[in-house]
Amino acid sequence: MLDVAFRHPIRLIANALGVPPPAMIALGKQHGVPVAALVGAKEHALRQIAAGVDILVVQGGEAGGHCGEVSTMVLVPEVLRAVEGSGVAVLAAGGIMTGEQMAGAMAMGADGVWTGSVWLATPESECSDVFRDKMVAATSRDTVRSKARTGKPSRQLRSAWTEAWSAAGAPEALPMPYQSLISEPAIRACDRAAEKGDPAAREMVTYFVGQGVGLIDQVRPAGQVVQDFKEGFARSMERMIGLVE
Repeated sequence: MLDVAFRHPIRLIANALGVPPPAMIALGKQHGVPVAALVGAKEHALRQIAAGVDILVVQGGEAGGHCGEVSTMVLVPEVLRAVEGSGVAVLAAGGIMTGEQMAGAMAMGADGVWTGSVWLATPESECSDVFRDKMVAATSRDTVRSKARTGKPSRQLRSAWTEAWSAAGAPEALPMPYQSLISEPAIRACDRAAEKGDPAAREMVTYFVGQGVGLIDQVRPAGQVVQDFKEGFARSMERMIGLVE
């Protein structure tokens, strides 16, 4: 996979689970491509720096997909304090859906933000229309951190699938990667059936998404998301500048 990636004119490569393999670090330096790594705890960040990564994506537990337990508001300043002077860039992640939140993260000292869930509610995303409709209807309490999809704790939209795996008497999730071998074919089949109008399948539809889903109130094109981020960031910066004048 690394060989394939570096045959393309990529500008960044990121490792999501654990410390990147030495080959990724070496190829990044060879090709002039920064290597990023996601972290969910201070000790993770220190291990990544020791391994030689260029960018830390400091992801709080609000995030969709695989995530830790510490909130973004606490984790970002904790990591910033621990890595001060290292020269490694820090991006805040986890629950960030607006330009105002981006400004807040950068006010804490982050160099920028890394966003994920906000892009799922765009027509350009890989999600189904059914899932996007469920995102618009969801609140921030409608996600769950569960092993039911991959075998490791990952935040996803609560559904009949996640509820069944957490019910009394349900089997324990298998370790990664075996749980995915069980879950993905079934979940994809539910997606197809839901798109055809099966109401029971619709109840099963889920996907990785963070607690920021409660801030989604409509499906917007990706270009509009970018513009809204810029405007929200500018408004927040103007307000903060006003506070110190």
